[in-house]
Amino acid sequence: MSCILNIDTSTNVCSVAVSQDGACIFDKEDHSGPNHAERLGTFVDEALSFIDNHAIPLDAVAVSCGPGSYTGLRIGVSMAKGICYGRDVKLLAVPTLELLCVPVLLREMVTDDDALLCPMLDARRMEVYAQLFTRSLREVRPIQADVVDADTYREYLDKHPVYFFGNGAMKCKEVIDHPNAHFIEGIEALAKNMLPLAERRMAREEFEDVAYFVPFYLKDFVAKQPRKLL
Repeated sequence: MSCILNIDTSTNVCSVAVSQDGACIFDKEDHSGPNHAERLGTFVDEALSFIDNHAIPLDAVAVSCGPGSYTGLRIGVSMAKGICYGRDVKLLAVPTLELLCVPVLLREMVTDDDALLCPMLDARRMEVYAQLFTRSLREVRPIQADVVDADTYREYLDKHPVYFFGNGAMKCKEVIDHPNAHFIEGIEALAKNMLPLAERRMAREEFEDVAYFVPFYLKDFVAKQPRKLL
């Protein structure tokens, strides 16, 4: 196992956590944002001081890699890369939508064996950035920008219970009225939930090239119009 500094700035929340041997040993969050430029440096300084004061060798930095806020991701990734250069440690990238699934699974909010998870990030109007996973986090549908109406996810809802969550889900609640649609409130992208995903990437040596790594910004995706069913 290893010591990983985890950084998430993909939404309005700014959070930093440190994991050692798979356990969270330091955690800082600010929910009053977006103010990543003000908070992140302080949180990271405190985390690194905690690591150094306990004589723990840092092995890697994990950062949420989007999709998400352009400014937030840019600040988080820049900070992560700077630490990797300065301390000569590895860089790990954790996709934001996959990260949103972690608290849902850890709290056992989904019990149906055949259920699908649909994390959503808010865009504008009825647009969201969404992805579909099984309970084992196997990707069923890749990230897309969706303009949501009642039929957007019908092909999945007709076959499976689908759980929608994230800061884009609540605005879709009245539009997606299928009986297999379930909505979970209060799920946020947080650094402390990156631990299992970062540890898995560390074990598999799925490291990023610090020099060339860039996150996935929301603007990189083109929204798909709702598909009209005949």
